[in-house]
Amino acid sequence: MKKQIAILATFVAAVAAAPSVHAQGIRIGVKGGANLSNLSGDLTNEDRYQNKFGFHGGLMLNIGLVDDGFLSVQPEVLFSQKGFSYADDEFTIGGNRIKYDGDVTYNYIDVPVLLKVKAGSVYFEAGPQYSYLLKVKNDFSVTSNGNPVTQTSGTANLDDVNRNEIGYAAGLGYQSEGGLMLGLRYNGSFTDFGKDGYQDADTRNARNSVFQASVGFLLPSK
Repeated sequence: MKKQIAILATFVAAVAAAPSVHAQGIRIGVKGGANLSNLSGDLTNEDRYQNKFGFHGGLMLNIGLVDDGFLSVQPEVLFSQKGFSYADDEFTIGGNRIKYDGDVTYNYIDVPVLLKVKAGSVYFEAGPQYSYLLKVKNDFSVTSNGNPVTQTSGTANLDDVNRNEIGYAAGLGYQSEGGLMLGLRYNGSFTDFGKDGYQDADTRNARNSVFQASVGFLLPSK
């Protein structure tokens, strides 16, 4: 974990330093908001998985690339809750009526590095995102033909999952001259959740899919 944090810190510092000679200003900010997440990709019984609410929050650094503020780079470091809820429905598997109830939460550190285009008060952003999985919290139960099979509550073992994830982010929003920001963003992943041998074959090839609504504030540049 310490190694990943050191890599992230070095990466963000390098991004910040590279354009500083020509930058019209560097602004530090904070942001937070709501996540609406689910799984995408190659899923078994896809209708079993429903959207789940979570939250995100953290720091951002906006680095102006041109004098008029039209173009900038914005790296961020965010804590982000992802995951899914089980549908309130039964599925027939092997002749048995199986029902899952509850949800699964994935806690991540997300580091998007976005190219941001601002036209007036409206901005558009897109770029790559690195994510590191901190913890998986299970809180669900399974019944078969109405009879309890298992109940799981607590953190999951992460040995067989891909804790390092490469993805992308894109969005749009409003930014006032004073630095207030309101944004909508989508996060997708190129990395499958499970490694080879991951026990849950239903979600081994699943990928995180997250919509975000956020509010933030950028401090004035010096």
